[in-house]
Amino acid sequence: MRVFLAGATGVLGRRLLPLLVEKGHEVHALTRSTDKAALVEELGGIPVVCDAFDRAGIVEAVTRIAPDVILHELTDLPDSAADLPARRAANARIRIEGTANLIAAARAAGRPALLAQSVAWTMSDEVGARGVATLEAGILEYGGVVLRYGQFYGPGTYWETEIPAEPRVHLDRAADLTVAALGAPSGIITLTD
Repeated sequence: MRVFLAGATGVLGRRLLPLLVEKGHEVHALTRSTDKAALVEELGGIPVVCDAFDRAGIVEAVTRIAPDVILHELTDLPDSAADLPARRAANARIRIEGTANLIAAARAAGRPALLAQSVAWTMSDEVGARGVATLEAGILEYGGVVLRYGQFYGPGTYWETEIPAEPRVHLDRAADLTVAALGAPSGIITLTD
């Protein structure tokens, strides 16, 4: 299967990319940074350097690649959990605008399957809640699959050595469950331990 993976160099994307390649998929991996293109290649993917906010660029890339499935794992999160409050608006923006751009690209490319990352808990702030609600409504209206992940824990996450409160999911399990969801029908899937 030809996969377009948006968010390929994020904490989950780095787990998904080699797992998808190992399963025999051809993975075109989106990163906004030319510096991370080498990482994409190292993980077995074909780099696609484009900003998720560049609608024309995303539409061009997706229509050229003609994927069977688009995996939307885009986030805009800081490296430190302490910086999360300052990045809420940026993360909500990528959920709203980045999702809209991927949906537009999917429509232009013949309507491949579309799966998108969401959260399995209720957002406590209005900005974050609006971002999640907009993402989920857009994906479901398209006929895609919303993947509601628990809080990630494991190497590279905010919870490397501790286990967070529920809902939660180990990063490796999240990657495995995501790959297993590739053929799922439209709807919402909750991915937790």
